[in-house]
Amino acid sequence: MLDEEDLRKIVQAVRAVLNAEQSVSGHIAERWTGGQLVLKPGRAGTHEKTIPIEDFFRKIIAVRERLRVLEQRINSHPKLADDDRVQLQEYITRAYGSLTTF
Repeated sequence: MLDEEDLRKIVQAVRAVLNAEQSVSGHIAERWTGGQLVLKPGRAGTHEKTIPIEDFFRKIIAVRERLRVLEQRINSHPKLADDDRVQLQEYITRAYGSLTTF
């Protein structure tokens, strides 16, 4: 059976692989340049919202970077127990997954 330290190392290794594979550059594909994200409500009488796609991607990248900072702080926190650290890293992993599903 794996102990908490082994689980923490596995989570870190998986995260490193995912970060390397899913690293997003500062540029979006040409086909998206100048595009817009349109949110259309399902209820009649309400207005749609249009967001420049560059702004949308910029916000997603900002969330991802903040998750990385949070993960670093969790890993270096001197008073956090290993089992709590692993649990928090699992939450971060799920949040990363949510950012890559669309």
